[in-house]
Amino acid sequence: MNATALPATTTTAAASTEVDNRAAYLGFAFAYVFGHGASALSRSGAVALPAWLPVALLATGLLAGTAFAMSASLRAQKTASEARRRAEKLVGTAWITGFAALALAVTGLSTVFDQPELQTVLWPAGSAIVVGLIYIAEGAVRGIALHYNLGTWLALVAAAALFVPGAGVFGVLAVLGGSAYLVAAFLESRRLAA
Repeated sequence: MNATALPATTTTAAASTEVDNRAAYLGFAFAYVFGHGASALSRSGAVALPAWLPVALLATGLLAGTAFAMSASLRAQKTASEARRRAEKLVGTAWITGFAALALAVTGLSTVFDQPELQTVLWPAGSAIVVGLIYIAEGAVRGIALHYNLGTWLALVAAAALFVPGAGVFGVLAVLGGSAYLVAAFLESRRLAA
């Protein structure tokens, strides 16, 4: 009977250090599907939408996803080892570094080529590339192949989306990025159950 109780305690402790990304994935899926989707529809002329609506939908999903991701990560760190907490903090700073570098790159390119409209495409695609690369790092640190694979997919899809002209970049991000987050949310439930 004691042998049965010990593995249950060990499993509970191990599970508590796991990061549950389901809510974050769903928040980001909302941002991609509705935010980028609304931008694709609006910019293509298929649907007349107020200019603020795609931005509001995108921001809502991004804020929700970010809040859920930070909450899950902080919850998992409470019972994590010191080495794991240190690794999480280092990966956490990559978000600041990545987006600061992206801001410099987007501003620099649009300024040097005197094409401010480049920002319209470079920000969404560049953001997805940065997020994808950080997910790769987080997946490696946490040992979560699903997170790593999602990051790989997002980085490659966002980079390839730059080849699509006009509003197509938003359509690619909405369909291929948003559906990837939805699939990841479904698979995350299975990963946590296993």
